[in-house]
Amino acid sequence: MHISILAITEQSDISTTVCMAGSYEIFTRAAAFWSQNGKPGKFNIQLVSAYDAGNSDGIFAPKPHCSINDIEQTDLIIIPASQIREYATITPGNQLFIRWIEQQYKNGAEVASMCSGLFLLAATGLLAKKTCSTHWSVADQFRAQHPGINLKTEKLITDEGGIYTNGGAYSFLHLLLYLVEKHFDRQTAVFCAKIFQIDLDRNLQAEFSIFNGHKNHVDEMVLNAQNDFENNFAQKISIEAIAAKYNVGRRNFDRRFIKATGLAPLDYLQRIRIEAAKKSFENTRKTVNEVMYDIGYNDPKAFREVFNRITGLSPLEYKSKYNIEGRL
Repeated sequence: MHISILAITEQSDISTTVCMAGSYEIFTRAAAFWSQNGKPGKFNIQLVSAYDAGNSDGIFAPKPHCSINDIEQTDLIIIPASQIREYATITPGNQLFIRWIEQQYKNGAEVASMCSGLFLLAATGLLAKKTCSTHWSVADQFRAQHPGINLKTEKLITDEGGIYTNGGAYSFLHLLLYLVEKHFDRQTAVFCAKIFQIDLDRNLQAEFSIFNGHKNHVDEMVLNAQNDFENNFAQKISIEAIAAKYNVGRRNFDRRFIKATGLAPLDYLQRIRIEAAKKSFENTRKTVNEVMYDIGYNDPKAFREVFNRITGLSPLEYKSKYNIEGRL
């Protein structure tokens, strides 16, 4: 099996280098373990450049094993995180990668993107009608550029049609374990998890996200409504009353709100409340019920359900995991 880790040298940053190095080290260790246990098959893991000679505008310069011109066929392509955000700014080297990835996928290769590497993957057109994930902090920008792609930032890993994506930052390590289990076996993945001390079987990144308001739009009425929600979330809020305040019918209000923010008004309000609850759990000694009342909920069951849906954890689990005093 041949694994190609893209040695991105244009629009790269430290995260790019970390993804490349981590991918190479974990796959190499997995292959060694596989061989030591007498299992058949060979794994060739290479850093692959777009050019015959690598260059870099970052503080770390990868030393590729070869260029894409040297590889007739590969089985798995790893796209690391990068600074690429817009197709129009993708540089010549990355355009070469795009065409190569497209062709290799048609030839049977699988493709995995890490964090913001999703922008480069999206430029290939291979994400059409597929679910994907990336870092929650760039989700709005990605949706604006690729409105037809089904982005699910609550997911840590997606796997569809030979295309893998994952959430942000160092969660790429979980994607690597997932790929090791799929292309080697469970025993090898558990070995790597122990060697590199990575939690196995993590599936969501929702607990790490920070709700940022989705205000990158120009609908003034919706912006005003968002401010109303944010300033009064602890009170009993009627969506109908907010709509009436701006002389808009409820159906039209919902339509404009969803178009501008990507969220229904009630979902937006819930996310504001849960973000406030998360901060309280992280920084105070308040009980779950005290926090629940502070943010405008009176029904413990409803609060637990909404909190779990948005974060992937129960309120008590979140408090136990992230409270500052609990970590000291």
